[in-house]
Amino acid sequence: MSDITRLDSGPRMSQAVVHGNTVYLAGQVGAPGESVTTQTQAILKGIEDLLARCGSDKSKILQATIWLDSMADFAEMNAVWDAWVDPANPPTRACGESKLATPDYKVEIIIVAAK
Repeated sequence: MSDITRLDSGPRMSQAVVHGNTVYLAGQVGAPGESVTTQTQAILKGIEDLLARCGSDKSKILQATIWLDSMADFAEMNAVWDAWVDPANPPTRACGESKLATPDYKVEIIIVAAK
């Protein structure tokens, strides 16, 4: 049986869970009230940091799920994503519109990666 490692755990959730050679990140958000660009940049930096702590990096991302408060922000978010994503190793990706935890959050990104 594989060991399970949890990072930054609280009573409700963990920010990352490693099971075997797979890393699962909780939905990451940026600073409430900031622009889509600023929130996306902060999220991607946080993802890089969490992946590094788990022994992974953005070249090993398998899947990304992106939730936007409004699809009107799709191009703005994509401009940041496209500059960040590893072009040699792009993950599968889905992006949709959804109400997030508060109206101040514009973007939430969920990642699954290999170790």
